[in-house]
Amino acid sequence: AMESATKRPRVDEPLKLYYHPEIPGRGEFVRLVLEESGLAYTDVGRVESGEEVRKRCAAFVPTDDHKLEKRPFAPPYVIFPGGAIISQTASIVMLVGEMSGLAPLDPVKRAEVNSLVLTVMDVAAEAHDTHHPLRVSKFYEDQKEAAQERAEEFVSLRMPKMLAYFDEVLHANGGEFMATDRLTVADICTMHLLTGLEFSFPKGFAKATKGLRALLDLSGRIKVRPRIALYLGSAKRIPFGPNGLFRHLPELDLKE
Repeated sequence: AMESATKRPRVDEPLKLYYHPEIPGRGEFVRLVLEESGLAYTDVGRVESGEEVRKRCAAFVPTDDHKLEKRPFAPPYVIFPGGAIISQTASIVMLVGEMSGLAPLDPVKRAEVNSLVLTVMDVAAEAHDTHHPLRVSKFYEDQKEAAQERAEEFVSLRMPKMLAYFDEVLHANGGEFMATDRLTVADICTMHLLTGLEFSFPKGFAKATKGLRALLDLSGRIKVRPRIALYLGSAKRIPFGPNGLFRHLPELDLKE
């Protein structure tokens, strides 16, 4: 059985998501899982304004007064009922999954799903490093040459290898879901990774996914699930753009 004797925690108040309000970024993995979960949540940076909210949606900055408050190093993070502050995208989506039935409660099966989510985040980080290969604190324009080199390897070698891996995992699990016998956060995160990679590297993605029909079908099935389809078609969804994790820079895509 997927469940252990442990019960899923009750959620009596909305979760509070803190993330940059102007980009999808890593926060989009969390938003998609929250939407599918059906749990009530507030995307704080998008509904509240002011300097304090802006600071809380940004990364940690050391100060002289050493305010002793629990806070994460960087967004996304979620404040859960009871005040627990959880950061790191994979940790957040796993906990939301456990609360809503999108992740197993059995510890071994949970670790299996978590392994896949972490692998998705590894690939997302590699995609990010194609446009910021040297310094996170500098603009893409300041490291274009290194970006070309990094992107060439990612698009021609790393991305095809990782997508083939996800496809093999899907087939090994029966072809319908990435892990277990039902939808989990691993499927949702995989879908968003595919969407981001296709936006960023359309030519490279098309070539890398030739023959990976099951993986593309999985992504398509998730996008038409009622809650996710509603979200994707709404104003709540921030489109990809020139900033953020996934960026379409034609010069970094596969060369003809």
